[in-house]
Amino acid sequence: MHKIVLLGYMGCGKTTVGGLLAKALNYSFIDLDKFIEKNEGLSVSKIFETKGELYFRAQERKYLEVLLDRPKRIVLSLGGGTPCYYDTMDYIVSQNNVKSLYLNAGIDILANRLKNENQTRPILSHIKNIDDIKEFIAKHLFERNLFYKRAHFQIKTDKKTLNKIVVEIQEKLS
Repeated sequence: MHKIVLLGYMGCGKTTVGGLLAKALNYSFIDLDKFIEKNEGLSVSKIFETKGELYFRAQERKYLEVLLDRPKRIVLSLGGGTPCYYDTMDYIVSQNNVKSLYLNAGIDILANRLKNENQTRPILSHIKNIDDIKEFIAKHLFERNLFYKRAHFQIKTDKKTLNKIVVEIQEKLS
């Protein structure tokens, strides 16, 4: 195995866990959104604002393929919506050198992590209070779980330390 792909809803810990996991395994860590920003020369928010979501999703898929085609050992954290567009989950699970993990966090945890991020997360920019955030997340998770649950493994993250999550991932991959 050369690639580990972390997926799940925004705020579930993909970037934080991914960095720790990469360090533990001596792999490189790449956050797909940051990779896109670097290559496009714009923030994700600016891409959404100036070029639209469809453009962003097309670029997201292109860069995902670029990264998974590289021979390098990486831990890759996806954006929350990445697995839900095109045939991306089919693509990820069909790769011989890739294992995918769904970091599954509960709605209350996600809402508390995201409640102050409506300026940095374009999809949340119109939501102002915690109850509306919870409702938004619940609706989104209902739609997205169909994709997320196709990952090779699922890791429940609620009430677990970051180190416990990393160890659990390592156990699943061994």
